[in-house]
Amino acid sequence: MIKVVVVDDSAFMRKAISTMLKKDPQIEVVAVARDGEEGLEMVRKYDPDVVTMDIEMPKMDGLTALKHIMMEMPRPVIMVSSLTTEGAEATLKAMEYGAVDFIPKQLSMVSLEIVKIEHELRAKVKSVAKRKNKLKVIRRVKKKVSDTTKKQKKIATPKGSLIRDIVAIGVSTGGPPVVQKVLSELPADFPACILIAQHMPKAFTGPFAKRLNESCKLKVKEAENGDVVKPGHVFVAPGGQHMKIDQKVSRIDVLVDSEPRHVLYKPSADVLIASVATGVGKRGLGVILTGMGNDGFLGIKELKKKGGKAIAQSEESCVVYGMPKAIVEGNLADAVVDVEEMPQTIISFLYE
Repeated sequence: MIKVVVVDDSAFMRKAISTMLKKDPQIEVVAVARDGEEGLEMVRKYDPDVVTMDIEMPKMDGLTALKHIMMEMPRPVIMVSSLTTEGAEATLKAMEYGAVDFIPKQLSMVSLEIVKIEHELRAKVKSVAKRKNKLKVIRRVKKKVSDTTKKQKKIATPKGSLIRDIVAIGVSTGGPPVVQKVLSELPADFPACILIAQHMPKAFTGPFAKRLNESCKLKVKEAENGDVVKPGHVFVAPGGQHMKIDQKVSRIDVLVDSEPRHVLYKPSADVLIASVATGVGKRGLGVILTGMGNDGFLGIKELKKKGGKAIAQSEESCVVYGMPKAIVEGNLADAVVDVEEMPQTIISFLYE
């Protein structure tokens, strides 16, 4: 059984989350708490495999409680977040502190929203529960960038010719701090453009891009139609839409739209990477980081057919080894590396 503690100041939310989780016979809600202080007591008492944590609470808020949990008794924590700019910024900060993922608070508004999120919530809890005993490794990945930049190793530029100039990254659960760590170690003269499909709601991708821009030497922004692919630039796909590239005669444009509508994730790593495969072929490098499911597998398959290369994050450094596992088991990965090695590996694959 997977033991869960639910921490939320809303009685409705405590009941709703508990009810959703209890529908799975493998999950047991062992305790609920009304604020951060009570939540810490319940975590100490019941030693749960996973904690769901509200952010805004009286007495002790969720961020403070999260910091105590990660210092004293590390385990997977899923934040309950409002889909606002403020909620996004607080949630991204929580993930920097060690939270593995989040669920939207808006599920309290409409009963249909609750039904939609049930499957995802249970899947997330079951996926991250497996990582309880490996959080010491994961916490190294999630260190604040300000702490890690002091220890940065100099990234070496390989000898040879630059043959790949577009890097497409697919990432989901546990992704924000991993992406931030990788980008923060890339040099200002990075010779390629980076395109990122991170599974996130619409309200989160703008603040996420802003946070990345402030923490790395590259120029990062949320993608818009009309953006032009350039070395040293990073574009984050907006939540709820897909990002693609459009090869022109003298430049490559970024396209943002809703097609195809039928795919599970928007933005989709498959759509992004397949677009790179079609647009530039062997000039593309696909990077698949932590996340549930297998989004990115079909895109990487297309990219490899066109002569591109692919890198996967190692199981040991993933919050959830789903997306990388799919391409590793499909024999599509040209390299499988820990997050600490990812920046150097990416640069090495740009040259031959």
